[in-house]
Amino acid sequence: MEKQISSGDEDGSGERGLLHTWRGYSYSTTPERVLLSRPVLQAALGARHGVLLVEGGQVYSFGELPWKQNQTSSVVTEPVLEAVLSEQRVVFVAAGSAHSGVVTEDGGVHMWGENAHGQCGLSGLSVIPNPTPVAVLDSEATPPQTVKILEVACGDQHTLALSAKHEVWAWGSGCQLGLNTSTFPVWKPQKVEPLAGRHVLQVACGAAHSLALVRCLPPPQEPRKPPQDKCGQCHQLLYTMTDKEDHVIISDGHHCPLGVEQDSGETKSALEGSPEQGKQGKSSPTEPVPSMSTQIPRSPTSSTIPDSTPASESQNQVPASSQEPAEPTIEDSTEPEAPVTNGEVCVEASESCTPEPDSCRAIGGKCSPFPDEQAVKAYLKRLSDHALAEHTTKTPTIHSAQLSSDPTDPFTSDPLIPVAQSVTPMGSALNNLVVSCASAVGERVVSTYEALSLRKVIGYWVPGEGRERVEERLRLEEPMQGKKSSSLGDIREEEAELSRRLSLPGLLSQVSPRLLRRTSRPRARAIPLSPGGIPEADAHLPSLQTEVWSWGRGQEGQLGHGDILPRLQPICVKSLNGKEVLRVAAGAHHSLALTAQSQVFSWGCNTSGQLGHMESPTTFPHLTKLSDGIRVWDIGAGQQHTLLLADGDCIQPILYYSGQQVKEVTEVTEQTEEEEQTGEYTQQPVLLPFCMNLGYVSSVCSGGRTCAALTDRNVMGFIASLHELAAAERKYYCKLSNIKSLLLQPLLKLDSLSSTLGQSTAGLLQNLIGRLSRLSQLTGQNSASLTSFLRRSRDIRGLVILDDAHLFLDTHSEYCSAVGDLLVMGGFQALVKPCHDVFGKGAEVVQRLSECSEEGLPLADILAHLFYLPIKHLHEYGRLLLKLATCYEVSSVDYQKLQDACSKYESMALHLKKRRKEAEYTLHFWKSFPGKMTDSLRKPSRRLICESSNKALTLQNAGRFSVNWFMLFNDALVHAQFSTHHVFPLATLWVEPISEENTGLYGLKVTSPEESFTLLASSPAEKAKWLRSINQAVEQALSGLGHDGIPSSTGVTQRADPPISRTASYTFYKDSRLKEATYEGRWVSGKPHGRGVVKWVDGRMYTGTFKNGLEDGFGDYIVPNKNLNSCDHYQGQWKDGKMHGFGTFRYASGEVYEGSFQDNMRHGHGMLRSGKLNSTSPSVFIGQWQYDKKSGYGVFDDITRGEKYMGMWLDDQRQGNGVVVTQFGLYYEGAFSNNKMMGTGVLLSEDDTTFEGEFSEDWTLNGKGVLTMPNGDYIEGSFSGVWGTGLKMSGSYYKPSLYDSDKEKAHALKLGRLAVHSEDKWKAVFMECWNRLGCDSPGQGQTTTAWDSIAVALTANLRQQRDSPELLSRSHHKTLESLEFIPQHVGPVTLEVYHTIRRYLVKACDTPLHPLGRLVETLVSVYRMTYVGVGANRRLLHQAVNEIKSYLSRIFQLVRFLFPDLPEEGGSLADPPKETSGSDPAGKQLESPKPGCVVSSSALLLPVLLPRLYPPLFTLYALEKEKEDDVYWECVLRLNKQPDLALLAFLGVQQKFWPVTVTVHGEKQQVLSSTKDSCFASAVETLQQISTTFTPSDKLQVIQLTFEEITQEVLALLKQDFLWSMDDLFPVFLFVVLRARIRNLGSEVSLIEDLMDPCVQHGEHGIMFTTLKACYYQIQHEKVT
Repeated sequence: MEKQISSGDEDGSGERGLLHTWRGYSYSTTPERVLLSRPVLQAALGARHGVLLVEGGQVYSFGELPWKQNQTSSVVTEPVLEAVLSEQRVVFVAAGSAHSGVVTEDGGVHMWGENAHGQCGLSGLSVIPNPTPVAVLDSEATPPQTVKILEVACGDQHTLALSAKHEVWAWGSGCQLGLNTSTFPVWKPQKVEPLAGRHVLQVACGAAHSLALVRCLPPPQEPRKPPQDKCGQCHQLLYTMTDKEDHVIISDGHHCPLGVEQDSGETKSALEGSPEQGKQGKSSPTEPVPSMSTQIPRSPTSSTIPDSTPASESQNQVPASSQEPAEPTIEDSTEPEAPVTNGEVCVEASESCTPEPDSCRAIGGKCSPFPDEQAVKAYLKRLSDHALAEHTTKTPTIHSAQLSSDPTDPFTSDPLIPVAQSVTPMGSALNNLVVSCASAVGERVVSTYEALSLRKVIGYWVPGEGRERVEERLRLEEPMQGKKSSSLGDIREEEAELSRRLSLPGLLSQVSPRLLRRTSRPRARAIPLSPGGIPEADAHLPSLQTEVWSWGRGQEGQLGHGDILPRLQPICVKSLNGKEVLRVAAGAHHSLALTAQSQVFSWGCNTSGQLGHMESPTTFPHLTKLSDGIRVWDIGAGQQHTLLLADGDCIQPILYYSGQQVKEVTEVTEQTEEEEQTGEYTQQPVLLPFCMNLGYVSSVCSGGRTCAALTDRNVMGFIASLHELAAAERKYYCKLSNIKSLLLQPLLKLDSLSSTLGQSTAGLLQNLIGRLSRLSQLTGQNSASLTSFLRRSRDIRGLVILDDAHLFLDTHSEYCSAVGDLLVMGGFQALVKPCHDVFGKGAEVVQRLSECSEEGLPLADILAHLFYLPIKHLHEYGRLLLKLATCYEVSSVDYQKLQDACSKYESMALHLKKRRKEAEYTLHFWKSFPGKMTDSLRKPSRRLICESSNKALTLQNAGRFSVNWFMLFNDALVHAQFSTHHVFPLATLWVEPISEENTGLYGLKVTSPEESFTLLASSPAEKAKWLRSINQAVEQALSGLGHDGIPSSTGVTQRADPPISRTASYTFYKDSRLKEATYEGRWVSGKPHGRGVVKWVDGRMYTGTFKNGLEDGFGDYIVPNKNLNSCDHYQGQWKDGKMHGFGTFRYASGEVYEGSFQDNMRHGHGMLRSGKLNSTSPSVFIGQWQYDKKSGYGVFDDITRGEKYMGMWLDDQRQGNGVVVTQFGLYYEGAFSNNKMMGTGVLLSEDDTTFEGEFSEDWTLNGKGVLTMPNGDYIEGSFSGVWGTGLKMSGSYYKPSLYDSDKEKAHALKLGRLAVHSEDKWKAVFMECWNRLGCDSPGQGQTTTAWDSIAVALTANLRQQRDSPELLSRSHHKTLESLEFIPQHVGPVTLEVYHTIRRYLVKACDTPLHPLGRLVETLVSVYRMTYVGVGANRRLLHQAVNEIKSYLSRIFQLVRFLFPDLPEEGGSLADPPKETSGSDPAGKQLESPKPGCVVSSSALLLPVLLPRLYPPLFTLYALEKEKEDDVYWECVLRLNKQPDLALLAFLGVQQKFWPVTVTVHGEKQQVLSSTKDSCFASAVETLQQISTTFTPSDKLQVIQLTFEEITQEVLALLKQDFLWSMDDLFPVFLFVVLRARIRNLGSEVSLIEDLMDPCVQHGEHGIMFTTLKACYYQIQHEKVT
């Protein structure tokens, strides 16, 4: 709260926070200045004393202070400091009749003064002399928490406090506390429950009543509760039902005798004089005396949670759906409740319901009983809206809104809502909008429904409930009906009675709900006058959606509910809903509310004219009478007077006083109240003449009979500028509100409006009204914020208009666009007729509102001028901010801030002015343009920039008679010829000047995606003009600003030329391939280039990269397949508009192809899976393709037939050599032709039965051949028939004798001769790798090019990963980074360089992003495809091993291409200079298991390749060696049963090698005869690791380590050097092999043998390996003795 001194203010007590007090309003009155050393921040006045808060947080009291004991006289003229509070920093002060309260910075409350009624919150003392803390504890919290308080308000006998959570706490005595109690005083502060959970903004206390300003709740979201059929308090039925001849009356007139039901309480009628009140006795003064006539549409705010008492819930929410079965009429059709006539339609109908429309034209004529037209409009606009929220949640139910006007009261300021009358709709304010005369019941229902949906029509957002149902309304009536009619002999009461009845003629229940629903659709002209759901919390702006709640004693009408009954609990003052109240004040017996429109509503006691108007009854809020142009912005209420602070004509604020004149003598002779009442008083507020001498008043307050004003002197013009800014904003808001209420609302009521305007214009008008409401709301909030800013701080840092300038700029800009759009479409011209209809021929209202100075302008121009007024206001912002800035040092931050904001507002104002000119120019152009084309080209947002009607621009090479007319709009360039025209969107338009040197023509070359043409200008100036205009327009279209372009602060930053490369969307119309397709993405000079998406009309879609207009790079292509109801989907590489490179094609049929493409065809290596996409696809082909056909080597796995073919293909058919294996163990190798086995072949079955000879079809023998049995017998001859069925044969049968072993050997079958040679397999895979390295054929190309290709591939992939990092693991990323270093070396390759190369290769093969890694990955997948599943056939072992060897040699060729200095296979590495000794290669071998000097492909590449291929390969070995391994394993198991020593003896190990002690778990133990599995344990463990290694070299390494372990152990035994002889070593090693128990030792041995590096065979490793092999054979043949 503390004022901060802005640099303009010097801290002098003489300049700021000066306090003046006075009484009355006579000319002789002069205010006294209360002298204090510090500026006063806030003052509060009680009945006879005052409290002041000064800067620094100290508090002073003055006036009569009878509670001060030590004072000699109780009247204090000079203010005294409340010393007790000097320790505290006070932020708020309040004064009641005879007590005071303050709030400290930390939220604590201190009270002092009179306490007889507990108003100080301290028990036991009747007077509190000094400020004493009062504890406000929330006892519901556990543990109880202290409640932090923001402000307090004090009355006669009570105090209210507003907590930081915006809830209200009360203490003291009387019903004005709002607490549910009858025991007074209440010493302990208690929460006012009905307001709990709401956001209370301010509280005020009168002598015996309380007011609260509450922020509206947002529209309810949660589902309605089911209705209760009994009252929550007295348990009587809520509805009654009476039959009356042809209709049923359903009433909900239950009224609860037990106390306030808030909802019904809100509906009290003005029955003050009625005898009932006497009848009911005073025991329950708060009882509702319900009458439908005053029912209120449940305010937007009294929303979701009904106000806390159970009764209210029952009343509040009764959805139609679940009425009691007792009311079948309603049950049948929930909707028809509608035809109730909402009580307050001022029903001038007689009993028989004959309409008398004339008497009801509430608004049209001047016979209106409502003096204030604006209130009517305000109400309508508000009402209309909350229907919206409702309809969304429950279409079928009807929400009938009752208004808070009272038919018995001719002065109510609230308007009517039209609702269809029982027979015909009344001629009420909006009825013509609603419905035409309805006669049939169905139509009546419909009309009513439309009446209700009307609220929806003018869509107003008042956040709220309005969900009350007709039945609830009616529930409250019936029982009192008779009494009332008799007691109030007023004809109006009878009509209210009528309207309160819900007559449901029997017919009604048959009206279908669907009909109602259909009719509920609003008409086309549903134009919202509302802000729409604006985010309420616009940054830091105060809310305008507020309501006023009141409670306490009401005998003077000070509660504003239209009666004089007291209220025990807070109730919303309905008639102030939607009035945007910003502040409330309470006098002794009257109340004031200040609205955002700077008006004051007053109600309550008016004995001294303190209400500022002479309206009656005073029990409803009415506006105080002030002359036009007086805008009030602060209010104070005293005992019998009202003080208003307002804007006048000059900047300086003025004061108005309304109420009793105070004669100076009163101080001496204490008059009684009665005598005072007779004094003179004002009829309406009068200007206080001395106010101009006071300076700039920042706030006012009143109390008792005193008035006070806080003023500031105008230091350096700062204060004046602030006041001017706030006043300007208030004036602007009033202006906008007037435009809405005086111009738009009457227009919207016009029935023929939408038909006159046409649908599109009506839509634009709707948009304009929406934007205007948004602007108006923002302005209202800002004006409220500026007003409270004047009252509070002076630090410009809090100004929303500075901090959130963008909000204001955007809102104005959007509004301006809406006005421009309407203008361009001739909307203002179209509005002329409706204006004449509504406002008469002269349309003075419009003239007056538009402030237009020119005479004789057409009405359309005046309207345009009127709607463009907000632009002027932006200039105003700029001017006033600049004025403020001049009060600061030029170097200060604040100056800079103000200066920046000022230039923003100024440049926006200029920009909007320019946009207005463009709109007017465009409108003028359309008027002169030939009509036919106008219709198709005229669009609301389209603005003309320039056009060539002056022949300034022509088409080059145009025909002699052709007419070419060019028009440049802000979104397109239009080329018109005679009757046709072509539109070129600007986003895809490129224009460049053609140099004039050679041609002498002033030409512009224009390029669009499908056309390019040359335009010739008539002069260089024209050429420059068009070039600049087109470029600027293109630039704007691209930046997405269109005509809304908001300039930057300088407005000059536009580039001269738009970029050649840009993002845009375009639909092709000519291009054969792309006809009617839409492309969205990057462009370069008229061609798609970069990322983009093409969608064809037939559903095809391409997403990916383009190059020069064609698909190029990675792309995703989808082609829908109508027949299969699915789509083909390709993801992969493209080149020149065709699929080219690697990709995946998922066919609609379920087939998937992954592999290479060329020219939209499968070409190169690829894999095709057929069948449904599950793990067991019926067939898989992997191999080479040529032009969409299988050609070359490929493997085909036919899963359904259980066959696998590995061989050559041609044109999708098996052709050439191949091998087939089946799941039943058949094996065929031989020739294929036309997809069949045809020609020479070999067939083996599982049991080794073999046939070699001629075949004619699959598995069909035909011709010569030899059939060999497993035992060696064979038949030679000619055969025919299918294998596996009976074979026909003629030939000779041979049984080889035992002695023909040589012949037999010669005859033994050598498999693999007829299979495809391993070098010929997978050529396409290697070819693709060469191509990736930039070579056309293997080995042909530049090494440097290859490295460049690798670098490009890696970089591209890295970039792709950067875009989507989730694809890469971190280790993978590191691998990629390390691959960026190429192993460089000069001269021959040494060992060191060799290792560097090896490390590089290991990494390269680790990532598929490197060409070599890609190659290895593909080879692994093809190898597995070949030898897994059916391919795991032992007869394929030989081919599998050869295939690996061929991989090695072919990859080695690639490696040598990349590292040309690497010696060839078997070559030696260059010696590093220092190493001279040991030239013997075999000697080197002994030192390292990896061949040190010899380069071999297996040493280099097997470590990379074999681990990946190991599983399928080892499986084949295991199958091949199965029988041998079984024999071996049986021996192992048998021999291992023996203890160690027995086994050593059995194997013939010399005794000297027998271990004596062994170490078990770290302890030495003697070897006993029973010891088992302990000797040579470390060697055994080492040897077991052979199964965990992959490559032969690793396995050999394991064998070597085993030997070393054995040697270690023997050396420990012999304790001397010793060299092995094979005879000594073999038995020991045999022991270790046995104890190692390696299951597949035969397979391990064969694998090592087959893939061992040839250069190792004769070295130490070779010998060791031979030893192991010998052990294996020895074990198999071991005889047990």
